[in-house]
Amino acid sequence: MPQSAEKVLDHAPLFREPEYRQMLAEKKLNFECPHPDQVVTDQREFTKTWEYREKNLAREALVVNPAKACQPLGAVFAAAGFERTMSFVHGSQGCVAYYRSHLSRHFKEPASAVSSSMTEDAAVFGGLKNMVDGLANTYKLYDPKMIAVSTTCMAEVIGDDLHSFIENARDEGSVPRDFDVPFAHTPAFVGSHVDGYDGTVKGILEHFWKGAERTEEGGTINIIPGFDGFCVGNNRELKRLLDVMDVSYTFIQDASDQFDTPSDGEYRMYDGGTKIEDVKKALNAEATLSLQHYNTRKTLEYCEEVGQATASFHYPLGVQATDELLMKVSAISGKEIPETIRLERGRLVDAMADSQSWLHGKKYAIYGDPDFVYAMARFVMETGGEPTHCLATNGTSAWESELKQLLASSPFGKDAQVWAGKDLWAMRSLLFTEPVDLLIGNSHGKYLERDTGTPLIRLMFPIFDRHHHHRFALMGYQGGLRVLTTILDKIFDKLDRETSETGVTDYSYDLTR
Repeated sequence: MPQSAEKVLDHAPLFREPEYRQMLAEKKLNFECPHPDQVVTDQREFTKTWEYREKNLAREALVVNPAKACQPLGAVFAAAGFERTMSFVHGSQGCVAYYRSHLSRHFKEPASAVSSSMTEDAAVFGGLKNMVDGLANTYKLYDPKMIAVSTTCMAEVIGDDLHSFIENARDEGSVPRDFDVPFAHTPAFVGSHVDGYDGTVKGILEHFWKGAERTEEGGTINIIPGFDGFCVGNNRELKRLLDVMDVSYTFIQDASDQFDTPSDGEYRMYDGGTKIEDVKKALNAEATLSLQHYNTRKTLEYCEEVGQATASFHYPLGVQATDELLMKVSAISGKEIPETIRLERGRLVDAMADSQSWLHGKKYAIYGDPDFVYAMARFVMETGGEPTHCLATNGTSAWESELKQLLASSPFGKDAQVWAGKDLWAMRSLLFTEPVDLLIGNSHGKYLERDTGTPLIRLMFPIFDRHHHHRFALMGYQGGLRVLTTILDKIFDKLDRETSETGVTDYSYDLTR
């Protein structure tokens, strides 16, 4: 065999060795009951046709590779953005392992969360005992300042009442009577991770604000970033902009440090996050701004109920979107936008103009969370590109209508199509029948790239097969420059591959683009 102690092969080259090729071929022949190769080829070609596309887009009873995750993942991410907060998921261990691994594989950092470890008996008789014991263990073992409770499918199907369970756990002495245990019901069988994020942030704010007296502090602002796989880079960039403007603000749910801890010999189970005292004081802010509207609908409604002004954005990326955010901040805070930020804006516009000939007319397919897709479509049109297909599995009819209105406002969006509730198997049909130049999404799009030949740009959570993208901002003018460069690199890499043979495809020896 090719594997030995002296020569240890990774799985990829290992399975290309003759012994493994033979083993896999025999497995396919003897155990998979394969169809003849021609039948498989014919069916594959049929799935590339307009006829199949119509059948595919009409599909209702089956979802294939949805571009979303479940509510508790958003809840675990949300909890990570608060000071010394342990996420406690009331459900089975396997579910929590999924949330932790999903976050760890994207951020390349540990993602802490605990489970009430519900099994068959709890599914029948309820998970109260699991909650009582689980909260006690969490409080004693992990020394948190707050435990944020969410749920999985199992707990929701049987109807476990989190409020009463937590109160029973207090009565049993699992946690002190005055210890903070906010909660949110996050059933995984409806909605998506953005709804779990929304419910958890609302639950935490309600826990601290309910019944408290509000004294408004003029000019102060709360910022809620939303579920963001690029929070490390984005939050730091946005805080830099706000600091340059000298704005009084509180970042509610800031996971930038939690998912970017240093290697200095000290393990940090908790790092950074919005301080509990700052969450309490945030009740007095004049306004709360959400950077992602569809991530925070319930939270903003609650902020309005307590008397705050609110405004929401769609992932402020690019020129106009960043303009709108900064002008709103300036209007509320009374602070002028300084010259240094104005210069950053001009540099982004200049860079877009420098590369206009390579960007104009490029066609894009974009998928991901609703606010991200909206933002990318808007930025693409700023560069002279055409967002041909815009897909969000967790997009609503309201999102679809709002995005169509945006697309209709530009000649570059006149031929665009919006697909709310569709999945990546539907995107495959769209790419085969109406091809585009570039695909923008996450790591799951690599199979679409492989199948359709459409170059993939990874700008959306989760990114598993590339490292450290999340450390760089996408929001703001500096983030827009990063996105612009990423798009251009993909265009030029493709051009280099297509002009690599001297005298055949490369006649002009292009060194300068």
